[in-house]
Amino acid sequence: MANRFKLFSALTGNSGEPLVLVHGSWVDHHNWDLVVPALARSFRVLTYDRRGHGRSGRPGRPGSIRENAADLAALIEGFGLAPAHVAGTSLGGSIVLRLACERPDLFRSLIVNEPPLMSLLSGQWAEAAEEVGVRVARVLKQLEAGDMEGGARQFVETVAFGPGAWERIPESIRKTAVFNAPTFLNEMQDPEVFAIDLTRLRTFPRSALLTRGENGPPFFRPIVERLAAALPRAELKIFAGAGHEPEQTHPQAYAAALAGFIESTARRGAEGIG
Repeated sequence: MANRFKLFSALTGNSGEPLVLVHGSWVDHHNWDLVVPALARSFRVLTYDRRGHGRSGRPGRPGSIRENAADLAALIEGFGLAPAHVAGTSLGGSIVLRLACERPDLFRSLIVNEPPLMSLLSGQWAEAAEEVGVRVARVLKQLEAGDMEGGARQFVETVAFGPGAWERIPESIRKTAVFNAPTFLNEMQDPEVFAIDLTRLRTFPRSALLTRGENGPPFFRPIVERLAAALPRAELKIFAGAGHEPEQTHPQAYAAALAGFIESTARRGAEGIG
């Protein structure tokens, strides 16, 4: 339970520092299946299905990023993991950053991959943000019409990965995306879904790792760079050859990057550095 709302969760690994993984839109906790075994050798790894996804409850109304951040806080505290290393990808990354602004005491460090914080784009990138907004609006129109598979396909091929990507995705993941499509429609009703308060983020006292894929959608580069510049103790990592989901396409490199960052954070803490 989190905030009186049923959330499915799984804790893997019996020793080491706690690491919480937060998935993005359309997917569920299985998004992390390829990296959990490696990470669980060194850490206690908590994965879960965000509200409206997978085996967690569905509120039946538009949710908000604030509620998702509150769910994450309740899980960290409910499992007795605070302070924890917390990693999120895509919208899961936005949720992690929102919680970092509100409850930094729950964190040992944060790790975020390509959060869709379009409010951070300006100049030439503002035009890219507008184009993404147009594409997402087309997806939402299909979902509102009840075409969940068509909307999921259009998101995958026009927003996240590119033409032809839907057919290359395993059938199980396609089914998951269709099942979770109504939640994406709900999430997009939140006026704060693409925003972050950089002023509050600048006060985050812990180490941070910002990552992106070398071949991901280009508008994520300035978003990640602005976040890295705002966070006082941030490192930046680019996954060579990866797109928007390095935990899926490059799981060994992704798991190694997280483990190396967390271990170096622990060493610095033990040495009294930073």
